[in-house]
Amino acid sequence: MALEPKSALTRARACIRIEMDALDATAKGLGEEFVEAAAAIEAAITAGRKLIFSGVGKSAHVGEKLVGTFNSTGVPSCFLDATQALHGDLGLCTEGDVAIILSNSGQSEEVLRLVPVLKRFGVKIVALTKEPDSDLARHADFRLIYCVPREACPLKLAPTASTTAALALGDALAMVLLESRGVTREDFARYHPAGNLGRLLLLKVKDIMRSGDRLPVMEDDGTLQDAILAMTKAKSGSIALVSGKAGRLAGILTDGDFRRSALSGPDFLSKPVSQFMTRTPKTIQEDALGVEALRMFEAHKIDDLIVVNRKGQPVGLVDGQDLPKLKIV
Repeated sequence: MALEPKSALTRARACIRIEMDALDATAKGLGEEFVEAAAAIEAAITAGRKLIFSGVGKSAHVGEKLVGTFNSTGVPSCFLDATQALHGDLGLCTEGDVAIILSNSGQSEEVLRLVPVLKRFGVKIVALTKEPDSDLARHADFRLIYCVPREACPLKLAPTASTTAALALGDALAMVLLESRGVTREDFARYHPAGNLGRLLLLKVKDIMRSGDRLPVMEDDGTLQDAILAMTKAKSGSIALVSGKAGRLAGILTDGDFRRSALSGPDFLSKPVSQFMTRTPKTIQEDALGVEALRMFEAHKIDDLIVVNRKGQPVGLVDGQDLPKLKIV
């Protein structure tokens, strides 16, 4: 039967809405049991234990994704094949670990066989299931229950809304624990050193700033003409202005400031640059993350950002035009 565009779109939207209903129902159904499970997992993590995920079928795929999510936030996690576990893989289990076992029905034979074995190893069990009265839920130490009013599959066979809800509930647990543990961007960057994400998170301001001959700096008692010549030589759209023997940042002159200065009269080039500079400009420390500079550009709608050291002296310049080339925007 040929695909009919209108009916295909209608069916696709209906599928997504059904899965949205499952997410909404799951969110509304969260309560004290979720908090208890999260607290138990947090205690295990703090004690240096790990998370063990297990499941069969589509639940196994969800579990493997959650392993990646927790590992990426600094929580040691692994996946345990329910069948292989009974043939030697239980060696990865340690007393005090927490096993999160996924089963939509809570009656999968493979995982039910695994529960008592894990308990013998002193592993706490968290059931992640749709069925609160299932054998898995009854024998678990803690329960994470998701709600699925109906599956999106017209045959009522393929797991759809249930896998979406299970994954969302696992992600919610990971994010709650991430926040409670105080994980920072720097921590997150350590777990993502490769790829574009790692590049974005690990770049420091000192790695992307213009410095040396590309950083125009002059005393704030010079003339506007001196400032423009220095900017032109450095091929920069702004210049850092300093004052005093310590050379602390006193202000910034930008191309925009220069254009506005022309309105002050025909002899504007001979006037002191301090008359036109922007005092107390936005600055950033050289050891800050590159993404923090990006946030400042977006929040303050600026074109240039002066980089200062801990003494308040200008040591670099982040030009907004450089950010796309550095691939952090």
